[in-house]
Amino acid sequence: MRFGPFAFTQDTFPIIAGPCVIESEEHVLKMAQQLAQARDRLGLQLIFKTSFDKANRSSLTSFRGLSLEESLPIFRRIKETTNLPLLTDVHTPDQPARLAAVVDVIQIPAFLCRQTDLLVAAARTGRTVNVKKGQFLSPWEVGNIVAKLKDAGCESFAITERGTSFGYNNLVTDMRAIPIMQDLGVPVIFDATHSAQLPGGEGATTGGRRETIPAVARAAVAAGCDGLFMEVHDNPDQALSDSATQWPLDKFDGLVTGLLAIRKTYVELGIHD
Repeated sequence: MRFGPFAFTQDTFPIIAGPCVIESEEHVLKMAQQLAQARDRLGLQLIFKTSFDKANRSSLTSFRGLSLEESLPIFRRIKETTNLPLLTDVHTPDQPARLAAVVDVIQIPAFLCRQTDLLVAAARTGRTVNVKKGQFLSPWEVGNIVAKLKDAGCESFAITERGTSFGYNNLVTDMRAIPIMQDLGVPVIFDATHSAQLPGGEGATTGGRRETIPAVARAAVAAGCDGLFMEVHDNPDQALSDSATQWPLDKFDGLVTGLLAIRKTYVELGIHD
């Protein structure tokens, strides 16, 4: 199965990376250019991620991003200047068709992963669909999502594991979920940064433990995930969204290099056949 321009094979390991939200055209273009340079340095199968709107922020006053109308030309400029494939979220059934001309992967947010009309609208674009598994969902229930996508004609999709609610304001990642969902016949990507969140942990904002990101990412790669998702920012503490869990851009190369080394070792040993 393909994911955007890449196929899931032993020799490919798509990495989705970028800032949580478009903070400004200048900032997102700078981030895309720097991640494109990392792609070239490390030989990555990189897909650039950013959201034009974060409709699920904890507080009404939290920064949400730009409008879809403002963001479409920005997405085009990112592609023109970096040649990076693009991924972004959608929130309403009318949005996938509008984005399909410019983005390569349409993402369904975790809180909306069971919304049939949204899944069907994304599937019918012919683009790859990435569905974030809801924090409230068991891995075996993902079979219902897969069935909806297939019934709508989607031939390119993946499920992203991003942690499961564990009491109040906490997430835990059950690495067993990766092979369980793979057994449903779907590639599984691991979201290393949202898995480190403490949802609503700051009251009006989501907190998190950035320092745990390398550990859960290493565990997921060792467990056999098919790709990696991580939000990256050049100044995470000043980010306008998810500041507690975006990974620092200057530490991106080091983390990814280590993760790819783990995957290479496991593939060479035949563990992920």
